[in-house]
Amino acid sequence: MINARVLTASTGIFALLILLYNFWSYTSSNSIPRPLGAYFPVGQNNPQGPIPKSLPFTSGRTSWFHPQSWLPSTTSSQNSPKGTKHKWNILYHLGGNGPWIQKVDGIVDGGIGPPEGCEVEQVHMMSRHAERYPTIRAGIRMLDLVDRIKADNVTLTGPLSFVKDWEWFASDGEASFEQLTTTGPYAGTLDAFTTGVRLRTRYSHLLSGRISPGGSKTSFWASGSERVVDTARYFAAGFWGLERKDSETLHVIPETAELGGDTLTPGDTCLAYQSDTEYGHDQGAAKLVEFSNTYLPAIAERLETFISTAGSKAGEWRFRFTNDEVYALQEMCGFETTVRGSSPWCGVFTHDEWESFEYARDVIHFYRAGPGTKYAKAMGSLWLNATAGLLLNTLSAGPFFMSFVHDGDIVPMLAALNLYHDKNPLPVTHIPKHRAWKTSQVTPMMGRVIFERIHCPNKSQRKDELQARDQGDTYFVRINVNDGIVAIPGCEGGPGKSCPLDEFVMRIRKNQQEGGDFREVCGLGSDAPDRITFLHQ
Repeated sequence: MINARVLTASTGIFALLILLYNFWSYTSSNSIPRPLGAYFPVGQNNPQGPIPKSLPFTSGRTSWFHPQSWLPSTTSSQNSPKGTKHKWNILYHLGGNGPWIQKVDGIVDGGIGPPEGCEVEQVHMMSRHAERYPTIRAGIRMLDLVDRIKADNVTLTGPLSFVKDWEWFASDGEASFEQLTTTGPYAGTLDAFTTGVRLRTRYSHLLSGRISPGGSKTSFWASGSERVVDTARYFAAGFWGLERKDSETLHVIPETAELGGDTLTPGDTCLAYQSDTEYGHDQGAAKLVEFSNTYLPAIAERLETFISTAGSKAGEWRFRFTNDEVYALQEMCGFETTVRGSSPWCGVFTHDEWESFEYARDVIHFYRAGPGTKYAKAMGSLWLNATAGLLLNTLSAGPFFMSFVHDGDIVPMLAALNLYHDKNPLPVTHIPKHRAWKTSQVTPMMGRVIFERIHCPNKSQRKDELQARDQGDTYFVRINVNDGIVAIPGCEGGPGKSCPLDEFVMRIRKNQQEGGDFREVCGLGSDAPDRITFLHQ
C-alpha cells in the first residue's frame, strides 16, 4: 500500500508541475495577452497595429499575469445599453484616477516599434508617479462619507446594498494616503518596476556600457514628492536592476518656489499662477463645479432612493448627498481598483454617469494647468526647451533622460506642445461630441509621454556615420503616449508620421515665444532662474 504522506507529496508535486507548465505557456511570446482583450472596442484590427515580430517593442501589460482579467463581469454595469458590454471598459473613463492604461484613440498604425529602416537613438520621458492612494484631503472626505453612509440608522438597498459589508480599501488607514499602492494587479510599486523592465527591453540597444560596473552612470530625475521619488526608485530597479548604484544617479528636484524656472514642477514656482484665482490654478476647480452642477444632482437624487433612515417619515429628514459626496463616490471606484483590482463602486453608476465623470476630470485639467489657462505654455515650455536642446546634441548628450513628476506637470507640457488642441475651450454646460482633450488615456497613474529621436538614413547616403549625422532630414522625433504612437498635428511628414527634428525644434521655440518668458508671465524677479539647467548627463 502506498504511504499516505508519499501520495500527498506526489500529488502536490504534480499540481506544482501543472502550475509551472501553465505559467510558462501563459508567459511565452506566443501567448502574450492583449492589454484590452474583449473589454474595449478594438474593431477588426489590433489598435496597436500588427504585433511586432521582435518582443522588445510589445506594448501593454505583459507580465506574469494579466491585470485586466481581474475586471469583474459587472464592469460594464447593469445599466449598460444592450450589446455594449464587450465594448466598454471602466478604466478608460476614470479621468486619471485609475490604473495605467494603454492609449488606443488617435494613434498611428503600425505599433510602437521604430519605422522600418530607422533606429531609436535617444529617449526622453516625462512620467507621472505610479498608482497611489487618495491624497490626504480627498481621503479624509471619502472616509467621512463612508462613515455617514454606514451609520447604524441607515438602511441601504439596490446598488448600495453592498456598502454595509464593504470595508475601506486602505489597510493602514490614513497612513496610506498619498503613498503608492502595494497590493493587487495594479499595485503602483509593481507598475513602476514592470515599466522599468519594459523600457529596458524596448531600448536595450542603448544600454551598452550603462548597466555594468565601470560603465557610464545615467542621471534621472524626480520631483521632491515621496510617491514620485518612490516611483523613480521602483522604476530604476526594473530598468537597471537591483545592483544599480554603479549605473544610475537619481536627482531629486525640490517642489519649492525659489527654484523659479529651474524646476520639474513649474506650477509650484509660477507665483502669478498660484495667486491668480480667476485664470490660474484655482480656475480648474471653479470650472469643475460649474460642469458638476449639470450631472451630479441627478445622480444624488437617484442614489437617495436606495437609502432610508430609521424612524424617518414622509416630510421628515432623510439622507441627502451633496455634489462633492457623489463625486467622491465616483473617485473611490478608481482608487479602490488600484488596490484590489476592482471595486463595487464602479457598478453603482451608469455609463452616461461615468462619461460625465470622465469629462469633469477633463475640464479640471484643461482649465487648471492645460490649454484653458494662460500660464500653461510658459510653464510647459521649460521642460520642452531643455529637451529640444538635448535632441539637437545626440552624440554628447547621452541616450536617456527620464523625469518623474505629477499629472499637473505633464498637462502644461502637452499644452505647450499643442498635441491635443481643440478649436474652442471645453464647455461646462455639456459634453461636446468630439474633443481632442481626454485625460483618461494621457495622464492615468504611471502615465508617460516619451519623445524618441530616431535616425532614418537615406539609402543614397554613404555609410560614413559622420556624414549621415550631418543630414538633418534623416532625424525625426516620435512621440509615444502610454504605448501608443501619436502624430503631432501639422508635423507628421517623417517615417511613421514622425516629425522632422528641425521642424520639431522650431515648433518648440515658436510655442515658447507665444507662451511668453517664464519669469515675466509668472511675476518673478529678474534674478530668478528662467530655464532648466539640471537636465544633462
